[in-house]
Amino acid sequence: MECLLFCRYMIFKASNMIKCKNINYKYPGTQYPVFNGLSCIIEEPGFHALFGLSGAGKSTLARMIAGQLNQYTGVIERNNTDIIFYSYNLERLPGWSSVGEHILKITPEKNKNRIDEIIESFGLSAYMDSGFSHLSLGQRNRINLARYLLQDFDCLIMDESLANVDEVTREQIILKIKDLYPGKTFIYISHSVAEVSMFCKNIIVLRSFQKTPQTITVLGQDKKTGKSVAKKDLEQTMLEIVNVS
Repeated sequence: MECLLFCRYMIFKASNMIKCKNINYKYPGTQYPVFNGLSCIIEEPGFHALFGLSGAGKSTLARMIAGQLNQYTGVIERNNTDIIFYSYNLERLPGWSSVGEHILKITPEKNKNRIDEIIESFGLSAYMDSGFSHLSLGQRNRINLARYLLQDFDCLIMDESLANVDEVTREQIILKIKDLYPGKTFIYISHSVAEVSMFCKNIIVLRSFQKTPQTITVLGQDKKTGKSVAKKDLEQTMLEIVNVS
């Protein structure tokens, strides 16, 4: 039987997009589990966060959801979510071509009409003739994220994908993604409680394996283009996250 606690009386329908049920996992060579009967759910498109202290298992759970890590017990259901990409901030592009050539080559034909819009909105137009190794860390983050967005996907996991991007540009990019992909699911991982509170619809807080339940879901402010967020509402969400961690 699942044991899920939801802040602000969150109620979910029976039809779920991504559902983790009773996940158990221990890192090889360690004594204690990182997940001990962990359960969580994401049932609708939009930005959703995995949040927790360092070592809580955010990246591990994300890789499980993406199908990259399978040595666990329990069940992960992916209903109507067949193509899941996992992106992180240290990925590299090949050095044999320019960034622009690489983007053009890997983008499906039907999605090429979006290249210019995404590249321009990410502030990357001036770097299309550059090699990946010549870019700053923030520019690399943006290029790497852009190439995923230009693919066909149902869910994109963003594991610190914008970690080296300044705060203003990061907000512009997140809002643009929401505008362009309202029907897609994004799982956002960040160490910033303010950031996940501001931009995410739901924040799944990962807690110690000794706590029951091991996840608690807090409603975020889900900021979008044209939608302002009151300071007191943001602070309330941040406080809820801190209190349940």
